[in-house]
Amino acid sequence: MKLKTIIGNAIFAALYIAVSALIQPFGFTNVQFRISEIFNHLVVFNKKYIFGIVLGVFFTNLFFSPLLPYDLIFGVGHSLITLLILIGAMKFIKGTWARLLFNTALFTFTMFIIAFELKLAFGLPFWFGWLTTAAGEFIVMLIGVPIMYLLNKRLRFSERV
Repeated sequence: MKLKTIIGNAIFAALYIAVSALIQPFGFTNVQFRISEIFNHLVVFNKKYIFGIVLGVFFTNLFFSPLLPYDLIFGVGHSLITLLILIGAMKFIKGTWARLLFNTALFTFTMFIIAFELKLAFGLPFWFGWLTTAAGEFIVMLIGVPIMYLLNKRLRFSERV
């Protein structure tokens, strides 16, 4: 891995952790609004960002999660699985807007993984957990679509790693 890729991923992992720390209580409940999830959109611009995002999720969960062992398995697993699906699907999806919207729908749908985690950890009803976590994820990711699109115009994420 090039030094530029390592540094770029380290920066975005640190940003993911910092943003998560700012909204900590709202990122770990059954109604989650983890604003840092908009960084998942970086992979739309360059698949190499997967390393920084997954590391950011890992360390965020390690430092802040009240469900430490569960979140290290399910939370990190959710991000890794979903981003790998996105990377595979991008071969068939053309256009930045379409990819960003697909990513939003994909992360919303795969929140069933987190709903299963909440069922195991707290005994919450699966369907309720999926509905509430998916709703929070959808809102955050959808708000992130125009933000990341506009930031990319200025910062050109694909050239940063």
